[in-house]
Amino acid sequence: MTDDVRNIVLGVIAAGLSAAIGWLARTYLWKRRLRRKQVFFGLPDNSESLLVVNRGAGGPELSVMRFDVFALLELAALIKDCNAYAQIVPHDAARQGFGERTEFCVGGPASNRRMTAHLASLLPGVRVNVDAEPGPDRGAFQIGSERYRVEPGREEHVLLARLTVDQGPGTRPVFLFCGQTAITNQAATRYLARNHERLARKHGNHTFVLLLKVVNSQAYGPDVVELVADVTRAAQAPAPTVTPPRTSHRAS
Repeated sequence: MTDDVRNIVLGVIAAGLSAAIGWLARTYLWKRRLRRKQVFFGLPDNSESLLVVNRGAGGPELSVMRFDVFALLELAALIKDCNAYAQIVPHDAARQGFGERTEFCVGGPASNRRMTAHLASLLPGVRVNVDAEPGPDRGAFQIGSERYRVEPGREEHVLLARLTVDQGPGTRPVFLFCGQTAITNQAATRYLARNHERLARKHGNHTFVLLLKVVNSQAYGPDVVELVADVTRAAQAPAPTVTPPRTSHRAS
């Protein structure tokens, strides 16, 4: 074998080894990234999750608004990426407890009974005005002592929460997307899809509750979202009680 042939053979071997090492490294990084994503969402391989859907306001019981359908599509893509499966369940037919399967609950308490139960049980510091009569506080969020009103199409809010009742190794989280309008539900699911790695690094696998603001949705749709605050502590604390004013009675 001449030196030239030997150099060619060694070059081919070196190129093959480099390609194999590169492939193994990429595969390792991809699998590690996938495992972290699966842990964050509580979706190991071939697991099953629940998509709890609301109903369109004023419509039939099983109707779903267009933007809520888009929100479900965002979540379905996340679930598929985790090699898991989703079962769609109407809000009034979900009968499981916490931690059995990962749950994604979409819609505010005005149209989602399951969301009403979650807020009452897990986030007692959150109050949502569900009055049917028009008024400045209709649809407003009360979180602790702060109130967040809605201006449809201009400034709307949504709660994005990852909740775990038990921190055991097999516990599955509950994700809430509680918006003041339907488009904010989609905005929250899109925000989660884009930022889940950052959220996992910051919060780990623990509970968090974020208040997001959707800006000028009539022009930008669900794409322009701002983080208003991490309201985990206020949302989990008991709601502040309002003391009625005291009246003094003077003897005549």
